[in-house]
Amino acid sequence: MAKSTAVIRERPREIVRRTHGRRQGPITRLMSPSDLGQILKPFVFLDLFDSEGGSFSGVGWHPHSGIATLTYLWEGDVRYEDTTGAAGFLPAGGVEWFEAAGGAWHGGGAGNTGRSRGFQLWLALPPDQELGSAESVYQKPQDIRANGPASVLLGTLGGVSSPLKAPSSINYLAVRLKAGEAWHYEPPADHTISWIALASGRLTVPEPAEAGELVAFETSNQAIDFRAEADTEFVLGSASRHPYELALGYYSVHTSPASLQAGEQRIAEIKARLQKEGRL
Repeated sequence: MAKSTAVIRERPREIVRRTHGRRQGPITRLMSPSDLGQILKPFVFLDLFDSEGGSFSGVGWHPHSGIATLTYLWEGDVRYEDTTGAAGFLPAGGVEWFEAAGGAWHGGGAGNTGRSRGFQLWLALPPDQELGSAESVYQKPQDIRANGPASVLLGTLGGVSSPLKAPSSINYLAVRLKAGEAWHYEPPADHTISWIALASGRLTVPEPAEAGELVAFETSNQAIDFRAEADTEFVLGSASRHPYELALGYYSVHTSPASLQAGEQRIAEIKARLQKEGRL
């Protein structure tokens, strides 16, 4: 009897949630802890900003604690300042890493190049880091390492690692594909959380996903295959699950009410100093 040569193909990884978020002016909130952030933690907030068609005054001084933010620009530039003493302009292709931890303030606004497009991601920190010292790192485009079409903003892909120290097992990638191009993402074995958000273009994964949409995949470490139906820019997040409850303040995310209280107390102390200095 002849042996069968049939190939058993693994079914594609299923999309379980999708959203276009809620838009307010130039900012669209695609994820927050009250919705997809509960499912996709440690990823807890994701904002897509695009100043096209309107003014972008930016976001004035505001506090955070218990989280780290990562801002990446596809186009344009933005102004930044924070209470670690850093200030300047973040260009397209650059990264702002702001680990607020035990409490810090930052702000920013429009740059000098007209239209600005990008994403700001918030990551929940684990208990041993959520009340630590604040840190900010600003990377130029030439500092960002890439593997094929993917810029490694955080974590490791195919032996290429970001110099930023991830708070836990996390990959965060910025990917550009030309129309017709395919790309295969093999997550680390412990990364059962995966999602993408499109800044522009259109993908098949294998279901369609379009610009302005966040797509969350089923809990699994299965690989994901992408095909661009148009020139496409998107970010991809994958991680091991954040195993802690989320204690939420207005600008803070912690793992317990006690750590939230400590973070908010530190925020209030910094606020008093900023007011004394005439910066608030």
